[in-house]
Amino acid sequence: MAKNDYSQGSMSRNILSMAVPMTVAQLINILYNIVDRVYLGHMEGIGRLSITGVGLCLPIISILIAFANLCGMGGAPLCSIYRGKGENKEAEGVMGNAFTLILIFGVTLTLGCLIFKRSILYLFGASDATFGFANDYLTIYLCGTLFVMVGLGMNAFINAQGFGRIGMMTVALGAVINLILDPIFIFFLHLGVRGAALATVISQGCSAVWVLRFLTGPKAVLRLRRSAMRLRLDWVKRILALGSSSFVMAMTNSLVQALCNATLQSVGGELYVGIMTVINSVREVVTMPVTGITHGCQPVIGYNYGAQLYSRVREGIRFTTLVSLGYSVVMWAMVMLMPRFFIHIFNSEEELLVAGVQAFRIYFAAFFCQAFQQIGQSVSVALNRSKSAVFFSMFRKVFIVAPLTLLLPAIGFGVDGVFLAEPISNVVGGLACFITMWIMVYIPLGKKRDHEEVRI
Repeated sequence: MAKNDYSQGSMSRNILSMAVPMTVAQLINILYNIVDRVYLGHMEGIGRLSITGVGLCLPIISILIAFANLCGMGGAPLCSIYRGKGENKEAEGVMGNAFTLILIFGVTLTLGCLIFKRSILYLFGASDATFGFANDYLTIYLCGTLFVMVGLGMNAFINAQGFGRIGMMTVALGAVINLILDPIFIFFLHLGVRGAALATVISQGCSAVWVLRFLTGPKAVLRLRRSAMRLRLDWVKRILALGSSSFVMAMTNSLVQALCNATLQSVGGELYVGIMTVINSVREVVTMPVTGITHGCQPVIGYNYGAQLYSRVREGIRFTTLVSLGYSVVMWAMVMLMPRFFIHIFNSEEELLVAGVQAFRIYFAAFFCQAFQQIGQSVSVALNRSKSAVFFSMFRKVFIVAPLTLLLPAIGFGVDGVFLAEPISNVVGGLACFITMWIMVYIPLGKKRDHEEVRI
């Protein structure tokens, strides 16, 4: 019997078997930067400037991660589809090509960012007061770019083979090391933001080694082989095309985040850049279970689509929608009712707490609608509908958030206008993405019999 055969058993159980460890893994992965911000935000005298400086680096870090996801999230669904067809040699070829692309992107991005980091940081909203903190953190972090990209990008291929627990252990290993090293480097060795960055780089390096040892070891269904690493144009095109949706989404998120920081620096100063850093930190944590369930459904839905079991694909879409939306409504209520509690985790200065409460309630006003976007995106990626996924990635951020971030403060909303752009985009962009997926994918699949050849 084939390992991890998703055509058998309950779809909900199959999805949860992937989603739960992936969610835990991604929550743990967030700890790399979240823990840094918690420690730095409570440093006496310089906590707010430290966390603001690190916040200025987040768009750059997100861009690096976007390139890792371009390869990982682009190649992993293809592996699932090939596995569903029983074509394991092709699946290994895709994985090997994705690894080569990660190495190329990693080296290129490291050199480019190190050369232009000063200009980039000031463009993204740094001031003379925060540049030193941002520069110290980013310089060290960039030296570990390759570790970060290999660990994150190739871990997707562990999950795609059905080894969700191994994928979870990959990031758990690094997160535990980071939790141990952070207080040692930041406080005992008095390295501050440099210590936080150094702890992150060492931790990501350990995760990368773990990933590579598993993918080249005997337990993997698909192995990372040197013979599969030579780039093949047709595989490269498909990896980049399918990964482009998560890449565009991450890139647009990063650039819009940078635009928000720069606008807030201009309109409200460092205080509101710090508030946005806290908001982004909380958002990363509360949205991660939705990311876990939507990413967890991809190998399962992709496998069944490749096996032409369309009724099971529809069942997987329904289950993913109910779980994601239900969780999002609960978390939306918690954040709206207790904003001060969430802010206090990162910084206790009264000025930031007072200004942050209103910003939180504006930004998260329609938070639950973001689940619609993630569901629509993930189903499109799982079924190799890359053009649709890319379009809606750009639609919400580029055509809604970015213009509103510039327009609303200019017409009298001030700093509130920057935070207001997000809920508007969640409603308009999220519903547009989900409704399109439902009409173009879910309904047509309901008209087809299992094992009938179909393209949607």
